[in-house]
Amino acid sequence: MSSKPFLHPATLVAVSFVLAGFLGLSPILHGGENAENPVLWADVPDISIVRVGDTYYMSSTTMHLSPGLPVMKSKNLVDWDIASYAYDVLEDNDALCLRNGKNAYGAGTWASSIRHHDGTFYVSTFAGTTGKTYVFSSKDPDKGDWHRAEFRPMMHDHSLFFDDDGRVYMLYGATDLRLTELQPDLSGIKPGGFDDIVVRKAGRAAGSGKGDWAEGSQLFKIDGKYYLCNICWPKNDMRTQLIHRADKITGPYEGRVMLHDRGIAQGGLIDTPDGRWYAYLFQDSGAVGRIPYLVPLKWEDGWPVLGEDGKVPMKLDIPKQHAGLGNLVASDEFDRSAGDNRHENFPPAWQWNHQPDDRFWSLSDRPGWLRLTAGRVDAHLLEARNSLGQRTFGPSSSATTRLDVSGMKDGDYAGIAAFQRHYGFVGVKKTDGKYSVIMVNTKENDQPNEVTAIPWEGDLIHLKIDCDFANLKDEARFFWSENGEDWKEIGSPVKMRYTLPHFMGYRFTLFHFATKTPGGFTDFDYYRVR
Repeated sequence: MSSKPFLHPATLVAVSFVLAGFLGLSPILHGGENAENPVLWADVPDISIVRVGDTYYMSSTTMHLSPGLPVMKSKNLVDWDIASYAYDVLEDNDALCLRNGKNAYGAGTWASSIRHHDGTFYVSTFAGTTGKTYVFSSKDPDKGDWHRAEFRPMMHDHSLFFDDDGRVYMLYGATDLRLTELQPDLSGIKPGGFDDIVVRKAGRAAGSGKGDWAEGSQLFKIDGKYYLCNICWPKNDMRTQLIHRADKITGPYEGRVMLHDRGIAQGGLIDTPDGRWYAYLFQDSGAVGRIPYLVPLKWEDGWPVLGEDGKVPMKLDIPKQHAGLGNLVASDEFDRSAGDNRHENFPPAWQWNHQPDDRFWSLSDRPGWLRLTAGRVDAHLLEARNSLGQRTFGPSSSATTRLDVSGMKDGDYAGIAAFQRHYGFVGVKKTDGKYSVIMVNTKENDQPNEVTAIPWEGDLIHLKIDCDFANLKDEARFFWSENGEDWKEIGSPVKMRYTLPHFMGYRFTLFHFATKTPGGFTDFDYYRVR
């Protein structure tokens, strides 16, 4: 086992200092330095926010990853930490578990809605993979313990809404937006309750000839009026934020454009305890994913008016409390004393690619190391179960790991990947009893392409990936080292590309898989992110 000379990363101090340098901030903030947009330069899409007293809670989309549906917490709308996940396992089916040739890439659960009502938090979502709508409830998101309800049909891009008269609804759909009343306990649709389209051809709020399509709805009641936020994407134009307003929840609604700037769109409205207002939205930002922005707003004639002359400001009037991404990213020495319980014993930054098979990973087989074992044979990385990852982040980020490959079998591969559909990785393969250090990327047909293979002898090796997202460069470079200090670049840089079939920003991902015989394993000594 290594001496592990680095500071334990649980405090994230090192990560915060380096990231602060990337962002041009002082690494030690004293409450006087204001935040900047994007508030999180990482893949945190489809955000929904609620304020309870002086604390904000935010849910987001992580689709096919497990655990899923993160609920985050903040005191200032810019410094966020993951409080818990709404579910550990969505459903045990082939697609969500990468079994029998099926997968849920780009699927799983999509846009969520978070609400607080009568002392209970609710976070709801839907999944095309199962055809269901899900509602999770908890008295305390910090402790988790989310109670689950589910029903059909799947309500696309819905907004959960508790009205003042005690009735509860979901508004959902695309183009024609439907309002459906739910049972008081949110267990399903209320028989005989309201159920009708309340906004037809919602995209027409963008103007004549812009099209009918709109989705991503979030519904609010402010000063007695109902405000419905959603987006459209007119042809040959950018993602555009819309707002509809009505005196009654059932309409009629009138709509207009709320923001048309750099494609920053989709989200809702939030106020602060001292009466300020913001819109929270996100932007498609290339390979790093969809990144959140916070936009100050003022009210004019009962309408929210965003930004400065219709533009999103890069500097915000909110003091930032710490540099970095909180616990959304985290180094890990795997040195905790823990049983094999993934929900309790992994920092929240980690998520598995699909639901893992818990028989084939361990923190206890070799204390201080993460062991990944091949439980089956797979053709390539996209099929490999029990791959464990975290978000990449911008404008630049780097991840390193150390492997002990002495447990590998012939045909096994292990390493670290910049993971999306068009991935690249640096790793080790074992062939005819011999090891090679390799760099692999994918061709247009999604098949792996071995760019470089270097014969290598030994059991221990350090691997590294550097990602550059500045100015949409979206480039990953790959390195290896025998001592963790003298790095040698291998292969060629990968031009990272955000693809809709995966619908997710790139992730640093640790993996081991077999192409011939199951049962081999790799031990990972650490994961360090900068």
